Amino acid sequence: MSPSTGAALRMLAATVDAKAVAEIGTGTGVSGIHLLHGMRPDGVLTTVDPEPEHQQFARQAFRACGFASNRARFIPGRALDVLPRLADSGYDLVFCDGDRLELLEYLAESLRLLRPGGLVVFEGVFANGRTVDSGPQPTEVIRIRELLRAVRESQELVTSLLPVGDGLLCSVRR
Repeated sequence: MSPSTGAALRMLAATVDAKAVAEIGTGTGVSGIHLLHGMRPDGVLTTVDPEPEHQQFARQAFRACGFASNRARFIPGRALDVLPRLADSGYDLVFCDGDRLELLEYLAESLRLLRPGGLVVFEGVFANGRTVDSGPQPTEVIRIRELLRAVRESQELVTSLLPVGDGLLCSVRR
């Protein structure tokens, strides 16, 4: 994750005064650290990843940054298995950096999870420039294009594409 992407995540979490954030794709915890820095001091990050070792790295990184253990809830598993168990309208922000083939499903779950005025953010939507390339594309790029079309056509979302890092697609739920 680029420093500019991290700064944008911090700002976005602060903008919605985030107390509850869901993260799809824990990774090594870099995005989670930026989100936690932007959240309210009493906020909790719920992070989902199918790889338990990723979550262990993130847990250590959060601790090294001085975050109390109760600031993050780690749920191992596939996002589409875990997200349905999370509370409807219980989140201020959902950050999606998981399987590119499941983007439309993440969007549907995010809309259910977000409170009105909440924000869903997708990382990597430029796909290293392939999103706008006219040549034949892999399935993951086709799925990104489908996601871009879905948010553009949605009456429920106000959307902007931020040109930071590899692209942040940000949509506010009306």
